Amino acid sequence: MTGFVLPIATFSMPLPHTLPLIATIEEAANEVSADPTMVLCAVLLSLVAIYIASKGGGEFFNWLGFPPVLGELVGGVVIGVSALHLVIFPENGESSSSLIMSILAATADLDPAAAEATFEIQSEVVSVLAELGVIILLFEIGLESNIRQLLAVGVQSLLVAVVGVVAPFAAGTAGLILIFHVPGVAAIFAGAALTATSIGITSRVLAEIGCLSTQEGQIILGAAVMDDVLGIVVLAVVASLAKTGEVDISNVIFLIISASVFLVGAILLGRFFNETFIGLAKQFKTRGRIVIPGLILAFALAYIASAIGLEAILGGFAAGLVLDETEVDGQKLEELTKPIADVVVPVFFVTVGSKTDLSVLNPAIPANREGLVIASFLILVAILGKIISGFSVFGIDSINRIAIGVGMIPRGEVGLVFAAVGSASGALSESLDVAIILMVIITTFVAPPLLRVVFKQNTIPGIEPQTSTE
Repeated sequence: MTGFVLPIATFSMPLPHTLPLIATIEEAANEVSADPTMVLCAVLLSLVAIYIASKGGGEFFNWLGFPPVLGELVGGVVIGVSALHLVIFPENGESSSSLIMSILAATADLDPAAAEATFEIQSEVVSVLAELGVIILLFEIGLESNIRQLLAVGVQSLLVAVVGVVAPFAAGTAGLILIFHVPGVAAIFAGAALTATSIGITSRVLAEIGCLSTQEGQIILGAAVMDDVLGIVVLAVVASLAKTGEVDISNVIFLIISASVFLVGAILLGRFFNETFIGLAKQFKTRGRIVIPGLILAFALAYIASAIGLEAILGGFAAGLVLDETEVDGQKLEELTKPIADVVVPVFFVTVGSKTDLSVLNPAIPANREGLVIASFLILVAILGKIISGFSVFGIDSINRIAIGVGMIPRGEVGLVFAAVGSASGALSESLDVAIILMVIITTFVAPPLLRVVFKQNTIPGIEPQTSTE
C-alpha cells in the first residue's frame, strides 16, 4: 500500500481524483493496525489465564493421584475453545469470540476496528511462548538424561521407533482404504498422523513419576526422539504427495541425512564440549553465568535444527545432552534450569489443551458421526500400534515392554501438525479431519494416567515412582 501513497505524496497538493484513494488506503491501514499497548495487555491477560489454569489443574490432578501435566491439559481445555474462550487462536475462532478481547474492550478501551489485528498478534505471541516452553522442556529433559544410557539403549530405541511408525501407519492406511473406502492420498495422510509421538508430554510425565532415568524411560525417550525424526520424514513425504502426487526423493534423503548428522554431531560434541563449557562458565562473575550460556547453546541448536527442516525441540534436547551433568562450584545447570521451565513450560501444555475442540465429540453434527466411527478405528490402531512397538525390545528379560509401548502413545501437538497440514492441503475430508483430531485428543489424554498405572510395578530396582510436588 505504501507504494501507492509515496509517489502521490511528492506532489505539493494531491490531485482531486486521488483524494478518495488516499483516504481509503489510510483508513485500511488504520483498521488493520494494532496498538502495541493493547497487544501487551492481551498477552498479559492470556498469561494470567494460562497460569491459573496450569496451577489449578495441576494441583487438582496431583491431589487425585494423576500426573499434573494432565491437569494442565484439562485446564487448557477449560479456558480454551471448548469452554470459556479465554485463550483461543485464529484457527479456532475470530476476535469476536475471544473473551479476552471483550475484557479489553470493556476495561482498556480497545478499538473495535483493531480488535482482529490485536487478537492475531496476541495469538502469535502466545504461540511463540508455547514453542519456547517446549524447547526449554526438552532442554531440561536432555539435562536429566544420561547420554551414555541413551547410547546403551540406542538400538532398542531405534527398533521401538521404527515399529512404532511402521505398524500404525500400515494398519491405519490399509484399514481406511479397505474398510472405509477412503481415497489413497487421504488414507496415507491419516496413516501418517498415527506415526507421531509427543516427546514433550511423555517426557514430562516420566519426569513427574520419577521414571525418566529408568531403562524403560531411556528407551522411551530415545525412541520418541527418533520417532520425531522419522515423523518429520513421513510428513515431508505425504505433504509432497498431496501437493504434486509425487514424492520428492531428494528432499526425503536430505531430511534423513541432516537429522542423522545433527543428532550424531550433537552427541559427539558433548564428549569434549562439556569441560570447555565449565571452564568458560567459571570465568564469568555475574548472575546467570551457567544458565545463560546453557540457554544460548539450547537456542542456537534449536535454530539450526529448525533451519535445516527439523523440529526446533530436537535442538533443545541435543543441547541438554551436550551439557548433561554440568556443574560449576556446586551449582548444577539442571537445577538452575527448573525455575525457568516452571515459568514457560506450562504455557505449552495449557495451549495444547486450549486448542482442543471437544465439539468434534458431538454426534448431533452429521460430519461428526462418520468421523466418530472412523476415529474409533484410528484410536484403536493408534494405541495398539504403539504398544506393539514396546514388544520389539529384545535381549532384556526383566524390562516392562507394555510401559515402553504406552509411553509412545500420546500424539499431542505433533499429531495436530499432521492434521493441520493435511487439512490445508485439501487431502482430508471433513469427517476424516474430525477423526484425526479426535484420535489426537484421546491418545494425548489417556497416555498420562496409563503411564502411571503401567509404571507402578517398576522393574528397575531402587527406583520408585514419585508424585510431583511442584
